[in-house]
Amino acid sequence: MALASALLEILRRPSIVEVLGELVKFIAPILDCCDYWGFLWVKKSGNVSDADLRHICQLVEEKDGGPAWIRMMDRSTPNMGYQAWRRDPQTGPPQYRTRTVFEDATPETVRDFFWDDEFRAKWDDMLVHASTLEECPTTGTMLVQWVRKFPFFCSDREYLIGRRIWESGRSYYCVTKGVPSSSVPRRDKPRRVDLYYSSWCIRAVESKRGDGQLTSCEVLLFHHEDMGIPWEIAKLGVRQGMWGAVKKVEPGLRLYQKERAANAPLSRCAKMAQINTKVSADYLRSVENSTSDSMEVEKSDPSSEKPVGRNIPKALVVGGAIVLACSLDRGLLTKAVIFGVARRFAKIGRRL
Repeated sequence: MALASALLEILRRPSIVEVLGELVKFIAPILDCCDYWGFLWVKKSGNVSDADLRHICQLVEEKDGGPAWIRMMDRSTPNMGYQAWRRDPQTGPPQYRTRTVFEDATPETVRDFFWDDEFRAKWDDMLVHASTLEECPTTGTMLVQWVRKFPFFCSDREYLIGRRIWESGRSYYCVTKGVPSSSVPRRDKPRRVDLYYSSWCIRAVESKRGDGQLTSCEVLLFHHEDMGIPWEIAKLGVRQGMWGAVKKVEPGLRLYQKERAANAPLSRCAKMAQINTKVSADYLRSVENSTSDSMEVEKSDPSSEKPVGRNIPKALVVGGAIVLACSLDRGLLTKAVIFGVARRFAKIGRRL
């Protein structure tokens, strides 16, 4: 009410010059306030910063200085190719690198598809809750909360994820990682996963049809997290369940393409996926070759690390493996796989 009265008083000035002069004085504090809130948004987006862009660029170009990647898998369907690698750093959980190529898909659609939490519920049956806690309309940075369900022997896991996208040409560097936030109190259940990194580079590539057209989309994914279970068991679960989970992605993407072709309204998350920080190819090259001294990359506390194959009772190793194997793929694994898993972990148990 006071603002309205002040504005009316200005408009009653006898000349247009006086009106304009007073309006400038009136608006200046409001603009200062907007600048302040814009500064706060930039400050918040520091949770996902240029250091993270540097890190994913170096991962893409294999210049991050980490151990060599070990090939795990090479599978395909008529319209999707998939390769996966793993490596075990000296500290922290196992790390995974995957390359997926979708035929007849644009990088922009794939970018929006992976960012769209509302649509993700239609194809990712492990996601039981997703909400946006904060968002920056300038950088596109978001803070989201996820709750994911795991097999019955594990409780649900909560994730507080900071995420942001950089664009260079038609290549998109999408960073998502666990970030601290005081806005969501920590609870006993679901258990919060603090160490989480899942980022990808999305870009157009030539179709396998060999026609020279960039009508396919390549997704390079880099992922690691510490869910609070022994890493050897987690590695087994990933190895046994990876392809089954990956095969669900393509049908989800094709449904997403159909909905977009039918002009379905974009969700808020998909709209945020289109707010990108644009960088040049020269800048990316300089980032790839820069040192990592100032990089803000998650590192595990070595004192809390669980060394592979140590301090795990034999009964837990074998029994946990059987439970894990039985729970994968909703119990559809054969007995041969289940007991093969148990035998493999029994060998680990004998070395304890």
